[in-house]
Amino acid sequence: MRTAASRLRWAARRLELRAIGLAPEQFSLAEGARAAIAVAVPLVIAVAAGQSWMGWSVFAAFWTCLCDSPGPDRLRRRLLLSFVVFGTGIAFVGSWSASFAPAAGLIAGPLLVFVVILLSSAVAYGALLGTLLAVVAVVAVGFPRPLDLAAVQAVAFLAGAGWAWLLINAIWRIDPKAPLRQNGDAVLARLTDMTSDLLAIGRGSHRDTHWHSEHAEHRRAVRLALERLHGLLDRYSGEPAGVPEPTRRLLDFAETVFSALIALDQAFIDGLGSAQERAAVTRAYGIALRYIRHDPAKLANLRRSRARLGRLRENLSDPLLAGCVVALDEALTLIAERGRQRGREDIVPPTNRPTWREKLCPGLRQAARQSAGVVAVYAAALAFDLGYPYWATMAVVVVLQGGVRSTWTRTIERILGSLLGGSLALALLHVVDAKILLSGVAILLATAAIALRSVNYTAFVVFLTMLFIIVAEMLQPGTGIVSARMLDNVIGSIAALLSVIVFWPELGPSLQTRIARSHDANRAYHDAVLSNAPIETIHRLRRAAGMASIEAEIALHDLGGLLRWRQRLSTEQATVLMDVRRLAGHAAVAWHQRLAASPQEVAAHGDRY
Repeated sequence: MRTAASRLRWAARRLELRAIGLAPEQFSLAEGARAAIAVAVPLVIAVAAGQSWMGWSVFAAFWTCLCDSPGPDRLRRRLLLSFVVFGTGIAFVGSWSASFAPAAGLIAGPLLVFVVILLSSAVAYGALLGTLLAVVAVVAVGFPRPLDLAAVQAVAFLAGAGWAWLLINAIWRIDPKAPLRQNGDAVLARLTDMTSDLLAIGRGSHRDTHWHSEHAEHRRAVRLALERLHGLLDRYSGEPAGVPEPTRRLLDFAETVFSALIALDQAFIDGLGSAQERAAVTRAYGIALRYIRHDPAKLANLRRSRARLGRLRENLSDPLLAGCVVALDEALTLIAERGRQRGREDIVPPTNRPTWREKLCPGLRQAARQSAGVVAVYAAALAFDLGYPYWATMAVVVVLQGGVRSTWTRTIERILGSLLGGSLALALLHVVDAKILLSGVAILLATAAIALRSVNYTAFVVFLTMLFIIVAEMLQPGTGIVSARMLDNVIGSIAALLSVIVFWPELGPSLQTRIARSHDANRAYHDAVLSNAPIETIHRLRRAAGMASIEAEIALHDLGGLLRWRQRLSTEQATVLMDVRRLAGHAAVAWHQRLAASPQEVAAHGDRY
């Protein structure tokens, strides 16, 4: 019987196939509660004093919490301090420059966005920083003020952002390794789901025997979770302490188990070995994963576990299944050896850091797109007499985050979230008008928004929209009109989509090309295993093959594919996609048959397959 968490992961597997993120393991109540405190202090002061200009302190505190992305303390402090310092300057310059003339914002807003996005592209992990600074710029331009009042506005921003910085880095510190544990748990949960569904097959037929729309869903879900963990680990690679040892061992374990489960998955598809033996080996993986997720202490008695696995292996007649038991034995050893030292290259393959020129080229393209989108919104505001164009320009900045695929998806999610959040805020404001109650609601909304920010973008936008509308209505009645907020978000999101289509459109390779590339990548991985290539070469090719397969499968279901509506998946292409996954499965089968024949190779190479 599925639990609520497993149902969410089931939904996530289907949404991931359509480039929509849903990661329930990323929910962080601690970060949400801290954001609530960050917002509550300036909000209470602003409401009690009746000073609308202090709304900038409220929003600055929230934006600072939003800017706190996962990573080691040193990286986080540097990025957050940059946001506080440069955000203060932008809040002043944007507001003051927009007051020079009635249409000055049409020049100041796009110019500030261009400069911010371009310069932040040269900062390591500065994408979120650049986006939020651009948000500050367009909102500041939306509040044109003379020199003295612009300075007051900047001071309010500094007070709110500085307070949030102190809260995050000194008063209420959250373990910087918590995201590593969250992402590690996500990997283990998806491995457990894969194991459970294999066990549910029993003597029946595997649905991947024939092509279907969610083909290879578990392989895709696990690989995406592993890549998220790899990406997070890369943030720690430049730190003096390096990658935390528990995560290094967990990633070792997960890569080993994942490869074995791919082999088992293929065994169920092809009917290799007896159904009873397949179930016994799969059940052993399920037990190990359950202990590691819920009761790691039970793995302390490793000798007994290895003896039990040894007895299981002796009773197996199929070499593939025996090899899978050998792999599990080594995986348990890897995760239990606390003192084992391995080079970082074993876990995170060395990446070639792009030069500043290589960073600035895509940064220049992105800056031009966002500036063009902001200009289009301002032009629409003048043409249609929109009352609050900064809502729309904010939507442009946060929606336009890459190529057509990601922008299209964000456009849909932003519009849905804004419409739903705006409708809920409108209903609430009709029922409640007491500022004390609305302040309490705003604090709860800040908690939910930050806690859900990495879980799902639509859910985040729902609570974000409600928060901004309610705070604006409390401090500046009339400036946060709900209908205007919803309309401007729709206009801004559409402008972002049009900008990414018109200016340097990145549709990427065609579906046919992606399928061909995935086939070539998986063929290279399969041939490397059969030719006894070095273990690190096999690992590199296997990872590349998995990502190429995912790229082709997501492109098939991509909403952005509507822009290439003439492309259709032929029967031949469906056969190729299924063959791609079979190549990967047969490569994993061959590897584990090799392990059964010479298990000493595991000890010699520190196997992770």
